[in-house]
Amino acid sequence: MSFWNRLTGGKPKQAAENLDYLNEALALERQGDYDAALTSYKLALRQRPNNHKVLQNMAIAYSKLGLLDEAIRYYRRALAVEPRLPGAHYGLAFLLIRRGEVSDAAFHLEAFLMDPPPSKEAERWVKHAQKAISELKSSSPPAPGEQLKTNEYPEILE
Repeated sequence: MSFWNRLTGGKPKQAAENLDYLNEALALERQGDYDAALTSYKLALRQRPNNHKVLQNMAIAYSKLGLLDEAIRYYRRALAVEPRLPGAHYGLAFLLIRRGEVSDAAFHLEAFLMDPPPSKEAERWVKHAQKAISELKSSSPPAPGEQLKTNEYPEILE
């Protein structure tokens, strides 16, 4: 860190680089370039292996690419770091529904509903999760690969 940055309280070089990788990945995702976004996320993760935001966003990117096993793995890693991460519970639940793992999906939906994000926008996700739980409880469990009406989900990127 240069003298000027230390004097003005600037960020250490490593923290600044990590922010650049994360912001770059988010910008690439907005452009729809999920492969390139994953590369940037991996670089950010290399510097901070337990960054739950990066792990969760990687899961979302893998999900958008159709790599559901990888998405599930990264949602679980994010939850291992931050067990109350609502976006990871939410996203993981719907991927598990796709795989027919209904009881695990219900657990994650309920975990999401116990501590949803505190925003007006989150109301949409809360209603969707409530509808999914209701559907899971009122119908027989779907076979692996069979989809429920509420199988599609809006992403939580925070």
